[in-house]
Amino acid sequence: MDMVMKLGTENPVVIFSKTNCRISHAISTLIRGFGANPVIHELDELPNGHEIEKALMALGCNPSVPAVFIGKEFVGGSNEIMSLNIRGKLKPLLMKGNAIWI
Repeated sequence: MDMVMKLGTENPVVIFSKTNCRISHAISTLIRGFGANPVIHELDELPNGHEIEKALMALGCNPSVPAVFIGKEFVGGSNEIMSLNIRGKLKPLLMKGNAIWI
């Protein structure tokens, strides 16, 4: 879990994904639409991806991807990101996390 937290806090926006996950792609597209440039870790392309996936599930991600960190904090998965967006809170969170500037 320490490795996940380290990777998740190295950049303003970090998304743990899988290359074949369309929901992960939709979430990264949404975040990029605000002008953020997320770092994306594709678990199915990493040698330790299975370990990272287990750690994400221990954090409460079920399914394990997408898992999103914004401003060095774990935000959650697609439901949490979409909920923040619908309530108009995703953009302010990205600003607070220094992922975008306006």
